[in-house]
Amino acid sequence: MISRICFTCICLCLSITTCQAEESTYTVTYVYDGDTVKLRPIASNDSQDEFKLRLTGIDAPERNQSYGLKSRRALMKLCKGKNIIVAVQISGIDKYQRSLGKLECNGIDASYYLAEHGLAWFYTQYSSDTTIENAEKNARRHMLGLWADKKPIAPWNWRHEHRYY
Repeated sequence: MISRICFTCICLCLSITTCQAEESTYTVTYVYDGDTVKLRPIASNDSQDEFKLRLTGIDAPERNQSYGLKSRRALMKLCKGKNIIVAVQISGIDKYQRSLGKLECNGIDASYYLAEHGLAWFYTQYSSDTTIENAEKNARRHMLGLWADKKPIAPWNWRHEHRYY
């Protein structure tokens, strides 16, 4: 009897996981900056279903900051368009009520992509993802993107200096 209950629970968990995987495909409807997008479930045409997603693992320059527009454009190019499959793994909510999570566009991790191209900082304060950390280190070593500047300003420092932005 107990083994049947365990088997039923396992089957139920697997079916829930499968349903969640199917529900995790989205359309990017807007890119705010290099680390925040607006998403809508692919099965919905209702703007009420849209929500903001803050990418985990990185902190991208703000739009008015050096490299901010380049970072935003790179994310738009990676994730916006008709034939782009967008998958999301939501891990929480931040203090601004944005969903936090991993964004993949056509199988490419957006946080890794931006760090790899020197268009975002690895966010050491909130992440322990060594693949993104190593991507940033490699971009620094090769002076890619914002690392070509002599003294790039981290977004958290820029926001502190521009509190009324």
